[in-house]
Amino acid sequence: MNLRFDFYGRVSTEDQQDPETSRNWQRTRAQALIEAHGQIVVEYFDIGHSRSLPWKRRSEATRLLDALKDPDRGFDAVVIGEPQRAFYGNQYSLTFPVFDHYGVGLWVPEVGGPIDPGSEAHDLIMGVFGGMSKGERNRIKVRVRTAMQSQARLEGRYLGGRPPYGYRLVDAGPHPNPGKAADGKRLHTLTPDPDTAPVVQRIFAEYLAGAGLFAIAEGLTRDGILSPSAHDRARNPHRSTTAWSKGAVRTILTNPRYTGHQVWNKQYKRESLIDVDDVALAHTKAHPANVYLREIDVLPHLDGWLASAFAPERLDDTLSHLRAAAQHENSRESEAIATARATQQDCQRKLAQYRQALDEGVSPATVASWIADVEAEQARAQATLRDAQAPRSHNPDIIAQLFDNCHELARHLHRAAPEHEAPVYQALGVQITYNKETPTAKAQVNPQPSDVGIPSCRRG
Repeated sequence: MNLRFDFYGRVSTEDQQDPETSRNWQRTRAQALIEAHGQIVVEYFDIGHSRSLPWKRRSEATRLLDALKDPDRGFDAVVIGEPQRAFYGNQYSLTFPVFDHYGVGLWVPEVGGPIDPGSEAHDLIMGVFGGMSKGERNRIKVRVRTAMQSQARLEGRYLGGRPPYGYRLVDAGPHPNPGKAADGKRLHTLTPDPDTAPVVQRIFAEYLAGAGLFAIAEGLTRDGILSPSAHDRARNPHRSTTAWSKGAVRTILTNPRYTGHQVWNKQYKRESLIDVDDVALAHTKAHPANVYLREIDVLPHLDGWLASAFAPERLDDTLSHLRAAAQHENSRESEAIATARATQQDCQRKLAQYRQALDEGVSPATVASWIADVEAEQARAQATLRDAQAPRSHNPDIIAQLFDNCHELARHLHRAAPEHEAPVYQALGVQITYNKETPTAKAQVNPQPSDVGIPSCRRG
């Protein structure tokens, strides 16, 4: 038998791996598996993609999936050098059925050859490696984050980023990691900037004496003291340098660094689902987006829109939209309930399989990690059921009263002092979504009965 094989591998460059070295050892391992059965004639190798990305979001893996559909694909089977590199979590169970559908074998060293679609043992082994891959990534993530937090909290180490206003960076000697020290990397620490540190001290002194943010900012501007943006134009070209703002003063007063505490991970990365209706697409990871809009460009339009949105003649239309939205929400909740119940049943089935695997001698530590993942999934399904089945009220009388109170607030809002506007926007549940492509800002309100409708606040 002389089969034509396609080799698939993956390497992430996040931890400074050498793509060529990683590709070579993965391919060598794959070649050793198939050398008596055929040869590799085509290759798909992903570089720089995290293992947590599903196959449909990896460029080379996507090309491979597309090639499976082609009867003239040029290969008979696919060989993988290391399953932990290829499959993460439940990716195997979402991908292998495609191979089986098109009659393309999948060869893996850990099963000694091609995976048998009808073998529960093979399915369990591949599930184990998917879980191990996920566990390895999570352990690395937890280990790195914990180490960074400890260095900042216990050692007071400065872990990077631009220094806050009032500080500058100075050399603190060789890096404690021998490998990094050998590469010439050095530690840095913060020290007070002789030009700007007195300004920070002045801000704290005036605030403790009872001065407000606006008064402090006005005083600094009046005395000709450069604002943080004006002081460092190279790093802040997008910000205005005309004067000190309340926001700049507030940022300094609320930064724990100025009280002697080192801080790390203020600008964290978070993972969110690409599509809540297609969990298989997995998550995307990014910094929370920050957009700076001048109040003078937004507030007049926002106040005018709020006044018109809560005008009395809009009440009937609003009630109609709420009824339609409630019906749509009920339909979606029914779907969510059905999905959550199906998930619970699937979790029960998996737990039974894992307990059986434990009885058959699989490592207790390994089974415990599987059970933990399934129990977490089961808890999410139970939370979905609780949320979907919670009672909701759409009483027209309550909504009408709420609408009238919002109208009174919005009608007088443009005459309110700036420091009084923010609590009103918060009570009305104002959210502004900025589209950088257009560019436009879309405003929405979500008022709650507990936040508005106070009779003693009729003039905003």
